[in-house]
Amino acid sequence: MTSSQATQYLYQSGFGNEYASEAVPGALPQGRNSPQRAPMDLYPEQLSGTAFTAPRQDNRRSWLYRRQPSVVAGRYVRYEQPHWQTGADRSVAVPPEPLRWHPAEFPDKVDELDFVDGVRTMMANGDADAQIGVGVHMYMAGRSMERRALINADGEMLIVPQQGRIVVTTEMGVLDVKPGEIVLVPRGVVFKVALPDGVSRGYICENYGAQFRLPELGPIGSNGLANARDFQAPVAAFEHEAQGRYDLVKKFGGHFWTAPASSSPFNVVAWHGNLAPIKYDTTHFMTIGSISFDHPDPSIFTVLTSPSDTPGTANCDFVIFPPRWLVMEDTFRPPWYHRNLMSEFMGLVYGEYDAKPGGFKPGGASLHNCMVPHGPDEEAFEKASHADLKPHKLDNTLAFMFESRYRFVPTQAALNSPALDHAYADCWAGLKDPFKKD
Repeated sequence: MTSSQATQYLYQSGFGNEYASEAVPGALPQGRNSPQRAPMDLYPEQLSGTAFTAPRQDNRRSWLYRRQPSVVAGRYVRYEQPHWQTGADRSVAVPPEPLRWHPAEFPDKVDELDFVDGVRTMMANGDADAQIGVGVHMYMAGRSMERRALINADGEMLIVPQQGRIVVTTEMGVLDVKPGEIVLVPRGVVFKVALPDGVSRGYICENYGAQFRLPELGPIGSNGLANARDFQAPVAAFEHEAQGRYDLVKKFGGHFWTAPASSSPFNVVAWHGNLAPIKYDTTHFMTIGSISFDHPDPSIFTVLTSPSDTPGTANCDFVIFPPRWLVMEDTFRPPWYHRNLMSEFMGLVYGEYDAKPGGFKPGGASLHNCMVPHGPDEEAFEKASHADLKPHKLDNTLAFMFESRYRFVPTQAALNSPALDHAYADCWAGLKDPFKKD
């Protein structure tokens, strides 16, 4: 197992498949999960991402065959990561207005920060113990995790790199993820992040609720949006130089803990099951849009959804706005002005977002909470209102949203950040009253 730039990574195709992989031929037991003595004297260990009795279509679990079981670790002691918060801080008074942040400056001594220490919480909602809601974070790091690993018991992690490739080593294998791709690490899976391109920045959705899944397609039919075959899971791989101290960092109930291990946790020689880390290249997303009139709802750009107990009202949707054609007739083509029950956090990976062409920068973010009005700025409105409605390609752009039924509560750090754009509302100030009575 290595993170060198020359490495050719192999993957298995599919979303929620019954994967099976072995790094050494013959390491995977046949016909049973837990034989009296596993091949090569490996330890069978099951990782359950859902309750044992969850319905079959929702049940997620994998069997790992490892050189040592996960219980082999030292005692945990508290670890300080004061910038990574869990759940909403109800002491924060959230202003009922649109909020926007410019790309944040990299912290001093960023070269000393790895992925764990480089996470900064921007906002959150819900409660990890109640298994509802999400946390929204930025990560800014300049050092690879070497002999250190992270276990998040509070939620799965959807990571959206914005600057710099990341190599994510997990118990099940290795994923190479560049900006424009995403990686989803299930709750409880051990992983570490290497930075082959140096300093890296990106967005994280820490999902406390139901696991992300592909949205239903309804009348779209059997194909479209993010197709299952385009998701990639790793093949089994393990660190051959396993012996020697590893530091385990565990996020548990919003607190951080660390424990020493005498060998690598990345010691899985074979595994099978349907719980696995996966990556996805957003250029494979099949965009759907109107070919007659009107701008359809942005839900047609949903890549993954975490459902809530209310049908059609998501705990969190992950929505992207990738390159696409606009061809509608007699239609204001950018997103319309809107007040929404759902709360919307938006980030920009690269390019321009068509409704905010000037002020929204890659690495920046915006928040339009429940029932907060938002929509195109003055420049976008004027341009779209008088545009020649010939077919138009939106190119070289990738924006996204984490959309939730729960109100996002920014952290005090986010509200006091020098990156907060206090002039955001000015982008609408020039919108006039052009009403003319015939």
